[in-house]
Amino acid sequence: MPVGLDSDIVCYILDSRYPEHEKLGGFLRSLSPESVCAVNPTVVHECYHALVFGQGWTRQEAKERLGILLRLPFMEFYNQTKSTTVLALNLAERYTLGGRDSLMLANYLANGAPEVYTHDSGLLTIGHVEWRGSTTRITDPVSQPRQV
Repeated sequence: MPVGLDSDIVCYILDSRYPEHEKLGGFLRSLSPESVCAVNPTVVHECYHALVFGQGWTRQEAKERLGILLRLPFMEFYNQTKSTTVLALNLAERYTLGGRDSLMLANYLANGAPEVYTHDSGLLTIGHVEWRGSTTRITDPVSQPRQV
């Protein structure tokens, strides 16, 4: 099953100006049929916002680079639905999460992603999310290198 990516990880992968890029810059080249990742609308739009408004990318550059990411052969895209949104509201209440974090995690949990990569200390403190017998772990590929 694919590993879900949080927006901070995608930004570190795409922008060499982040100090974390040194550890994650080759991440996309490591994708294969045995090593698949996933993103969702929340992650893509958070990345766009961070890269354009935080890192000073042009809108066109962000659109093009994120478009390339979405077309990679071993990068899946998970849509969001009403049931994903309802699950997100439940996770937000249960784990005291903000709206975007709960929506991102609900999306991966609903799609069966066993793990989400993030560098967000608040999410890492939680460690995992569970709902109706499904669990998604939350880990940091910056401090714990990815095992392919």
